[in-house]
Formats: sequence, structure tokens, C-alpha cells
Amino acid sequence: MVEGSMTQGAGQGPEVERTATLRDFRVPAYVHETGPYAQSTHPGDVAPPSEEAYPEGYTPTQRDLPVINRGDTVQVTVDPTSAPAPQPVNGQGPLYVVGDVHGYLDELVAALQEQGLIDSAGQWCAGTARLWFLGDFTDRGPDGIGVIDLVMRLSAEAAAAGGYCKALMGNHELLLLGAKRFGDTPVNSGAGTATFQAAWLLNGGQKTDMDRLQDHHLQWMARLDAVEEVDGHLLLHSDTTAYLDYGRSIEEVNDTVRETLTRNDADEVWDLFRKFTKRFSFRDEGGADAVRSLLDTYGGTRVVHGHSPIPYLLGEVGSEDGEDDTGPAVSGPHVYADGLAIAMDGGVTMAGKLLVRKLPLDV
Repeated sequence: MVEGSMTQGAGQGPEVERTATLRDFRVPAYVHETGPYAQSTHPGDVAPPSEEAYPEGYTPTQRDLPVINRGDTVQVTVDPTSAPAPQPVNGQGPLYVVGDVHGYLDELVAALQEQGLIDSAGQWCAGTARLWFLGDFTDRGPDGIGVIDLVMRLSAEAAAAGGYCKALMGNHELLLLGAKRFGDTPVNSGAGTATFQAAWLLNGGQKTDMDRLQDHHLQWMARLDAVEEVDGHLLLHSDTTAYLDYGRSIEEVNDTVRETLTRNDADEVWDLFRKFTKRFSFRDEGGADAVRSLLDTYGGTRVVHGHSPIPYLLGEVGSEDGEDDTGPAVSGPHVYADGLAIAMDGGVTMAGKLLVRKLPLDV
């Protein structure tokens, strides 16, 4: 099975035929600037019409992933009196998952408030509830560091209340770590040379995030797990079978990813990033079998993932030419692959929806 990638500069994927509704990503003006963020060595998406549309490899200079300028970020009014999540008398609280955030802090706060997980002051109010973020906190949106700060704070507040707030490693965490650690150091991309810095910029890297990135953010990201199983749900960021390359158990995968980051080898980290950018393994013919290969190996009865925006999984890519400003219609998670997979990336970067949902779904 061939897996596609909408993340640029990962050495896997073809030129994409342009259409009138697909806008090229514009490299920010600061791409040619130099600064401390480009040289640091800290140790510590338009989808293709089909996966076959990609050639063997491509370089970070080919731009097939648009970044939508959300200067008109929607401010969602949320009733501050929303009831908190219901709590059981004993034992663990309800389980919630959050799709890709990509720096959209206002939308995240509104979605968490709507579910009764935080109050009007942004404080944890869900008691023993359990909250999992599926990765991709930064890039493309305006305040990735603000998102990470919120998740880190909620982790402490939830733990103090008897619940928890945890997060998984997304490919954009790997990308930001690589850009900070390795900068313009050439890596073997499989399609010639590339750099983390160039790939980060091409995939929506925000200078304001890099300028505010601190050691504790880097350490937090580097320690994130890649896979987890909770209440029969196999949680992971990317809709790919590449996790199987890193271990035959959840513990082995997570240990291997952390060890790779600890070794701090640019080519090795790039290969990890490249594999975690793969997508669409569960979408087409054979997709259910791909999901089963993960479930049979790691456990669980359903995969819950982010990474690939639901509008692309459904083939509903909204207009970006200004004629239709309604954005893609995303009402909730997408259940597919014979009911074995749940997609949680609502496409917030393309004026879609940032999804926070309680599991199991009422479907």
C-alpha cells in the first residue's frame, strides 16, 4: 500500500497537479533571514487527489501544502455557565480526545469550554476526566507556543483534580524540534538534500513560535509518547502503519522514538519525521486491513487519529479563491475503514473545525 504525505520536505511524495481551488503555500518573508533560531543545536496540508499522484520523492522547494492565513480567526462565544463534564461517583472520569490544534489557541479554548473541560477563566473544571491531545500543537496558526503552555498547565491542574491531560507526538512536534536543533544542517531526504529549517518554514512554521520556544517546551515535546491505548481506543497522531517500523508493542514504539530523539542524529530524526508525515493508509481499498494490522499488534478495537484533515479524507476540499468563505463543512469526527478508524482533524487550518469529543462516540 502506498501512503501519501501532505507535509512538505519529507522526501516522499510527488508533484501535485494544481487546480483553481488549491492555493500554493507562500514562504514567509523571513525565510531568508538569519537568526539564533536557525542555527540552534539544543540537545534536550493540500492533499493530493490520490496517493498515486506522488512521485518517488520531492524536495522542500516544491510547495504542495497551502497554509491558510487565518487573520480573520473566528471568535467563538461560549456560555461561561456551561456544565462541567459529568463525573462518576468512583473511578476514572470520562475520556476525551482533541484533534490537531496547529496554533489556534482561541478555537481550542472555546472547544474545551464547550465540552465543560475548562471554565470561563481557562482553568480545568472537569475533575477526574481524562483528556488526550493527538498532536500537532504548532505551525500554521498564530499561537503554537500559547497552545503548548495551555496543555502543560492543564496537565498539572487535571492531575491535581484526580484526572489527567496528556498528549501524543505529532509530526509537527518532530519538525519543530528538528528546526530548533539542526537548523540548516543538510539531511538525506531520499530525494537529495534537505534541511529541517526549510521544511519547517514550508509547512507553516511561525517565527513568533520559534522566538518564544524555550527549553522546557523542547523537553516536554521530546518526551511525548507516540502511541497509547485507552479504553479500547488506539490513539496515535498519523493515519499510517509506519508505527510498526518502531516496535511490536506500544512501550517499544514509545521507547524507540524517545531514544531516536535522544541520540540527536539529524538524519535519524529526519527519517522519523518523514515516516510520521505519511497518511491515508486507512482511507482507500485495504484501509481496514491496515487498521487491523495496528490493532492486532498494539491492542484496542478502534484507531483514533489526527493528522489528515477530514475534508481531504472525504474529498470535500472547500474553495480557497474567495468565492466561498464558509469553509469545509465538518460537523464532527469521521468514522471510516469499516468503522475501525476515527479521524479527529477537523481542518481548523482551512477554516474547518477544531474537534474535542468524548469517547466512545455515540454512533
